Amino acid sequence: MLSSHGETSQEAEWEAMKPLAMGSLEGCLQNKVDLRQQLISQTVEEVKKVIHCLTKEIGQQDVRFQAIPYSDTYDGNIQVLTPTHFLVTVPVRGLAGYRETKKQRWRYYTLQGTRLPTPVRSPEDLQQWLQVDQFMKSLWQWHEDDVNIEGDIVPARVLQVFQKLVENAVRTCHLPGKVSLLESCGTVVWVAMETADCQVELELVPSVEIPTAWSAKAQWPRCLRSWPSSETVECIQSLGFDLLARPSYHWQLDFCRAERALLELLDEDGGCRRKCFQLLRQMKEEVWCPGKKPVLTSHHLQTVLFWTCEKYPHAKDWQVFSKSFLRLVRKLHKCVSQHFLKHYFVHKSNLFRYANWADLDVLATKLAAFLKNPQVLLP
Repeated sequence: MLSSHGETSQEAEWEAMKPLAMGSLEGCLQNKVDLRQQLISQTVEEVKKVIHCLTKEIGQQDVRFQAIPYSDTYDGNIQVLTPTHFLVTVPVRGLAGYRETKKQRWRYYTLQGTRLPTPVRSPEDLQQWLQVDQFMKSLWQWHEDDVNIEGDIVPARVLQVFQKLVENAVRTCHLPGKVSLLESCGTVVWVAMETADCQVELELVPSVEIPTAWSAKAQWPRCLRSWPSSETVECIQSLGFDLLARPSYHWQLDFCRAERALLELLDEDGGCRRKCFQLLRQMKEEVWCPGKKPVLTSHHLQTVLFWTCEKYPHAKDWQVFSKSFLRLVRKLHKCVSQHFLKHYFVHKSNLFRYANWADLDVLATKLAAFLKNPQVLLP
């Protein structure tokens, strides 16, 4: 029999039961979230000690790299992408007073410094050139040929220098049994580390911290939006951005400080956004795409969250967990199905651009099944 909206009576009955199913799922997941937080905190504590030791030695070998001090509080240089994959940004030293460059010039060199007859391709939306004269103050070492070509600080060269420093630091700090370098993809520095519970992989990336400016490439905030508040926007923009050394000519824009602040300010009005994000992450890690290097990371999920918060900006939109959580899953399913997830700050950039589309399609099928029946068996 069909209901007034064209559903079968069985489907209508199931729709009515969804809040009950979600309530059961919420309780089960919350216990797992608490356990995850405890385990991650223990792992991060171990990682912080090793990173402090390595970067202290690296800083002594090369003044251009900063030691990351050990702290009992949260370390902003460590991002947990998955429980076994951490991104560690190592700040550089000796570059201050950043300013955007307006003058366009073509580059005619290879990464080895030889001359090219045609110019190198322009940077993509999340990338940019970095010239040493964009800084009002710079150490003379940044003008050296090991990192500089024709006035550009070239990330591929910075990474080559950095990788050798990491190799030396692992030996000098007597960490061969605890830390080992993995096979690098290009010149990305991957390190495996044994912790008390498991092996984790650390992606070590030199970063230029720019806390005094907001990137001209960030089309944010957008007009006619209610979330976040104007006061929060002002606070976010004052945090600036970073440039990460990736294995090419161009530096990659990173807004980790801004994203962290947005997460911290999520529920100022008393909603359940944070809980929805935590449970979404738990489902992703345990059910939808588990494993060491899944197609989705926490960064993808928080981007989905930010876009959903902007579309549903009011406290009343985030009072009922079942509705809020399923809305978030539907947004994730749409992005995964379309192979398209806009970066929150640089929205011309698709975060799924280099993802494996077959993996995304498998994930889309799992998400569709969950939306049809939110009762799942967790590991």
